[in-house]
Amino acid sequence: MVSFVARRIAKGIVVLLAIVVLNFFLIRLAPGDPALVMAGEAGAGDEAFIAQLREKFALDQPLPSQLAAYLGSMARLDLGYSVRQQMPVATLIGERLPATLLLTGSAFAISLSLGVLLGALAARRAGTLADTAITGVALLFYATPLFWVSLMAILLFSVRLDWLPSFGFETVGAGYAGLTRVLDIAHHLVLPALTLGLFFMAVYVRMTRSSMLEVSRLDFVKTARAKGLTEGVIQRRHVLRNALLPVVTLAGLQAGTLVGGAVLTETVFAWPGIGRLMYDALLQRDYNLLLGVFVVSSAMVLVFNLVTDVVYRAVDPRIEVA
Repeated sequence: MVSFVARRIAKGIVVLLAIVVLNFFLIRLAPGDPALVMAGEAGAGDEAFIAQLREKFALDQPLPSQLAAYLGSMARLDLGYSVRQQMPVATLIGERLPATLLLTGSAFAISLSLGVLLGALAARRAGTLADTAITGVALLFYATPLFWVSLMAILLFSVRLDWLPSFGFETVGAGYAGLTRVLDIAHHLVLPALTLGLFFMAVYVRMTRSSMLEVSRLDFVKTARAKGLTEGVIQRRHVLRNALLPVVTLAGLQAGTLVGGAVLTETVFAWPGIGRLMYDALLQRDYNLLLGVFVVSSAMVLVFNLVTDVVYRAVDPRIEVA
């Protein structure tokens, strides 16, 4: 297991390096010039001032030289300096990352737990009204645009019913501390986590249902029934456990993409995470900050994929790590 993890980490570093190089050139190919944006906001658009800005932030250097300098700083675990925020990129991401992890972790837990539970229920009631209702609701959430669900949730639960706050991480200026602050953050978390989680829940419902129906037709399940085991034991110990492998695969892939997928949710709910930070960096042509968010997001995807491979052994010990 240790050698397997070590090999995967080495491969992950190579993949991360390739992602950095690709994203570096793709960002530079995008239209817009950070020097022009900064000069426009400063109210000085003369060529001398723009050239001074380019020289100050090394934007006048050839792209290979800029890439070499960036890779050198990455080797020192330095993600560079944000020319727009006037702060180190690592500091900015470190301040925003906990909020994103809280949102995506909560949404992931909601989507996976509800998806597996409702998918298993639909599989046991296959062909009945309950099965049709569950799959129909799942398809509805999957087909509806995420931003529309977010806006409708705000209109219903915040504007009309006034049950939940519509935006922000916590109550601004309240000065809460301790358990009171935790409860206030949880109160603000409900709407964004639910809207993001319900979208991905639909995928797990359909995956769990189809996988369980396929496993339930296999010979070892028929043997378990012939031995006289109860249907509940068969579903839990034999069908569900074997049906979870494709669900675990999908969950591992989506756990990483949730970080990038939270951009829209964080923007609608004004959630101060790295998704919104990436959106602002894109509008401001902040190359170093944008690339830093890409690096951190890509590293998280690689970590989640490694964790998924390790979890396989817990789900099914017959799988080898070789």
